[in-house]
Amino acid sequence: MSKEQYNRAGQAASKFGKMMCGACVLTTYAEESGLKEPEIMLKGMMFSGGKMGTCGAVLACQEVLKNKRPDKVDELEERFISKNTSSQCKVLKGRTGGPMLRSCPGCIEDACSILDEILNEDQPSV
Repeated sequence: MSKEQYNRAGQAASKFGKMMCGACVLTTYAEESGLKEPEIMLKGMMFSGGKMGTCGAVLACQEVLKNKRPDKVDELEERFISKNTSSQCKVLKGRTGGPMLRSCPGCIEDACSILDEILNEDQPSV
């Protein structure tokens, strides 16, 4: 992971606590998402807290990809699962009887790192 990728992933993760996971991602990737301010916060809240089953950070990163790389939306979740065993919020948080697999800031950082990797895949080397 490049320093720039780490910085964006870390920036998104550092917002957790001030806002929910989905909003952390969408505010960090506002330009790439193509969303406007009110929509960013609304979608961020909709995705967060496991309300839709899947980790809100994963859903928010997929929302960004829908605008930039729609062909890679499913791949992002597959790569997240490969890294964290699951993409289901309740499993990641240990709410199904198993151990906690990843913290919310950790999930945000992982999902954003994968997002950055995908967004930069077709970029020519400089």
